[in-house]
Amino acid sequence: MSERQRANPQLSAVMSAQDRINTYWTGRAPGYDEYQQRTDRLTADTRAWSQIWAEALPPAPLEVLDVGTGTGQVAMVLAGLGHRVTGIDLAEGMLAQARHHAATIADGPVIRHGDAVHPDFPSASFDAVVSRYLMWTLREPETAVANWARLLRPGGTVAVVDSTWFPEGLDNASENFADHYDGQVRAVLPLAAATSIDQTVAVLERAGITGVTATSLTSIFELDRRFGVAPNHEHRMQYLIAGRV
Repeated sequence: MSERQRANPQLSAVMSAQDRINTYWTGRAPGYDEYQQRTDRLTADTRAWSQIWAEALPPAPLEVLDVGTGTGQVAMVLAGLGHRVTGIDLAEGMLAQARHHAATIADGPVIRHGDAVHPDFPSASFDAVVSRYLMWTLREPETAVANWARLLRPGGTVAVVDSTWFPEGLDNASENFADHYDGQVRAVLPLAAATSIDQTVAVLERAGITGVTATSLTSIFELDRRFGVAPNHEHRMQYLIAGRV
């Protein structure tokens, strides 16, 4: 525990919750990556996500920060589109997977340990900040998005993909998070049980992002219908929520 955490019990509780989240995703990383790399779906996924991100962002090359990069799937797609990408995450297991993939291509993304809520980069370092499947498990989302905006150059883009994964609450979730996503963890995740994507839109707007839109990702919905969703997950519409500073 840091001196700052000792002096601030509330901060200590928040970071303890974050540690449990990191531990959970480190444990999930190998299986999560294996699912992302399914040979029966990989080509179709790459094509669909490439189109989504190409339409979400201005033309390459941009300096892009992928917060909560996970196994680096988004970072790899963006690098493939010609962007210069930096991916950050706090889960060491996820970072190991992302670094492995980044090393397989020329000009691959740079993968770093880093906190999505407080990314440690100078102001105006990037043209876009992106994420996928992060907002629901993000502590202090308004603080995070405001910090992302600070990192953007004028006219820069924030673009996040997520869904309402647990609208009935995590207690009734089909996947068992009990050991890590307990009451203390859920208390610091305001979007974990969001019932509408409008709640994520509102977070971006309150953080100062302008012209925020939410676009249904029907291509991914149809791929999920065709190939099936990840084990213990529900078939749900995903959304691209994007705006500018």
